[in-house]
Formats: sequence, structure tokens, C-alpha cells
Amino acid sequence: MIDLRALRENPEAVRASQRARGEDEAVVDALLSADEQRRAAVARADALRGEQKAFGKQVGRARGEEREALLAKGKELAAEVKAAEAEQSQAEAALDELHRAVPNVVHPDAPHGGEDDFVVVKHVGEPREFDFEPLDHLDLGTRLGGIDMERGAKVAGSRFYFLTGVLAQLELALLNMAVAQATRAGFTLMITPTLVRPEIMAGTGFLGAHASEVYRLRDDDLYLVGTSEVPLAGYHADEILDGERRYAGWSSCYRREAGSYGKDTRGIIRVHQFNKVEMFSYVRPEDAEAEHARLLAWEEEMLAKIEVPYRVIDTAAGDLGTSAARKFDCEAWIPTQRAFRELTSTSNCTTFQARRLGVRYRDENGKPQVAATLNGTLATTRWIVAILENHQQADGSVVVPEALRPFLGLELLSTRHRG
Repeated sequence: MIDLRALRENPEAVRASQRARGEDEAVVDALLSADEQRRAAVARADALRGEQKAFGKQVGRARGEEREALLAKGKELAAEVKAAEAEQSQAEAALDELHRAVPNVVHPDAPHGGEDDFVVVKHVGEPREFDFEPLDHLDLGTRLGGIDMERGAKVAGSRFYFLTGVLAQLELALLNMAVAQATRAGFTLMITPTLVRPEIMAGTGFLGAHASEVYRLRDDDLYLVGTSEVPLAGYHADEILDGERRYAGWSSCYRREAGSYGKDTRGIIRVHQFNKVEMFSYVRPEDAEAEHARLLAWEEEMLAKIEVPYRVIDTAAGDLGTSAARKFDCEAWIPTQRAFRELTSTSNCTTFQARRLGVRYRDENGKPQVAATLNGTLATTRWIVAILENHQQADGSVVVPEALRPFLGLELLSTRHRG
């Protein structure tokens, strides 16, 4: 949730954020009104409780008929207190509902607009010129005996797959390389739950505009996570931290891909299940921007290890999602598509998630303050697409990037590695 104190002090900043996202700015005035009504209701209930307490002492000193009259008046006052408390409860519920519906305040430097309005921050590397007709990742993976979409669909439905043999090994090698980098950088490795309770999923902001993306197990009232960001954000819910924390979460991830019909249906670019190593940081709010830059640098360090051309984009406000104030994506060049496709994403969620989840830290005076949370991708199954396509050879073999070789134990993927 956004900071109500900051909203009161500078409502225009929230209005500007709503405009940048392409969303209704009228919600700002509605939230201010709900906040004012709640505070008025709290003040009225507190005043009446104070009056009731003082009146109780008066009754205790009274005798006879005076006492009987005071007792009758006391019943009326008690009814007023009860009504005021009900009004307070209703006002708080109305405020909470509206408060949770307002997305995070966009960073002032984030581009305005929608999905196509990103700003390219930089390009790294040059697309390779092939002296043969390159194959796409599915053809390469099929020839290597490593991707089986047909049996994935037979077993689980469309957009599911089997990774087998050398490509299953490649995925594990890639994720292990990410883990090695993360732990060297001081992240604590976590293998996280892939099912979470509703309050944790809601706390991270994934049950708002993007709820249709989330798988729900209704009989158990649990949700399948689309990223280990969710359980890692919930890990310290309702706790007070004694300092910054950095975790690297390894998990399977699940996404319904609602509304993406017809997009990237070939191969493993956009699927319902994949594996990922995700960085997650808890820091002081004043350190969040510097931490965001560090997460992006760690992502670029990983991309350099797989030796693919990529670009970094500053995502436009309307494509940020509910929780992020700013997001940078790293997109790798995919030769057969003649396009850049997202491999990593890092978001600064400021205090938005921590406020919803009750995660705090103690400042220099020992006073609890709301923490900031950030996340960033280090590797996913989709990276296999970029590796296969960019490092393929004319005979259908694939050169393994040098940094990945110690984790895989191979320098070349070829048909002789078929299972």
C-alpha cells in the first residue's frame, strides 16, 4: 500500500502517478476522503470512550436517585459508543479496501505510457551474423532430444513441456551458476514454497489487476506462485528486522498466461510452468534506489556469462504492475525472431509490499519503520532459448558459453547427447 501520510502531504504526486500509469486519478480524492472519514470516526469514538470513562467515575460517586438517573444516561452513552465504534470499523474497512486498490507511486523518472512506451537504456553486444539459416530454439531442442512439447501437452495440456537429457542438465547448470553468483554476492539461498496463503499473495500485490494470471487451489484456499518473490516477501511478514536482508529463491513458477492466447505459443518462451532463481532484498527506503542499481548489475553479470547480445529497458509506468515503482528489464536478442525478448526483470517496490505485509526494521533511534523490498531475476528456463539460438552451429550443435561449462561439464551440445 502507498504511504497515507505522503498522500496527505503531496496528493498531486499520486495523481501524477495514476496519470503516468493510464489509470483513474479520481481514486486519489476518494482515498483522501476515506482517510478523512476514518480519522473523524476514530476521533469521535475515542472522544465518546473518554466521556464514558469519565462518566463511569461520576456514577461511582453518586447515590440514590441521582445514581439511577446517571445509570440510565450511561446506557444511552454506551449505545452511542457502540454506534461510534461500528462507524469506525466501517470507515476503516472502506479505507482499507480503497487503499489496497491503489497501485504503488511511480518513480518520477519512469517513462509514461504502456507496454510499447519503454525507454532503451543501453545495448550490450552485437547480434551475430549467421552464414547459414539459423534454427529456432524448438527445432534445435528437438534435434538435441531435449524439448518434448507433444508429450508435455499430452500429460498436462498446452504450454507444458518436458526438458530431457542434456537440456534438463543445461537448465540445472544455468540455475546453479546463478546460485553460485548470488551466494558469492552475499545472498542466502532459499528453496521456497510454491503454494502460499491468500494474505501473502495479496500482500505482494498479485491479486489486483493481475489476479487472472495466478493459479488458485480453491479447495485449499492456496495460490501457486508465479515467482519466488511472493514467498520471499512473505518470509518476514509481521516481523521487525535488525538489518538489511538478501535472499536468492529457487522455485518452480506457475502462470496462467491469461490473455496471451496466440502469443509465443511455439516452444518454451511463454509457458505455464518454469524454474527460476530470483533475488530479493529488504533494505531501508533511502537505500532502495542504490539497491535497485546493484540488482540490475548482478543481472547483467549473469547475462555476460551466457554471451548473448541484450538491451536494458526502463519499463513504462503502465506496464509496471501494481507493486513496482520502477522496473528495468534485460532483453536478449533472439535471432530467429529478429527481436529482443525479456530474460530478466528487476523491480523497486519501495515500501508498498512491506506496508501490506507488516515488514519493518528499527531505525537509529530504535523506532520501527516500514522496510523497502526489491526483486530481480538471475536465471529462468527461458534463458535456454537465448543460449540455443545465439550459440548454434550449422550442423545443429550448440556451443556452451565458457562460464557455463564448469557447471554443465560440456563444451558442446550435439545430437550424440540425445537420450
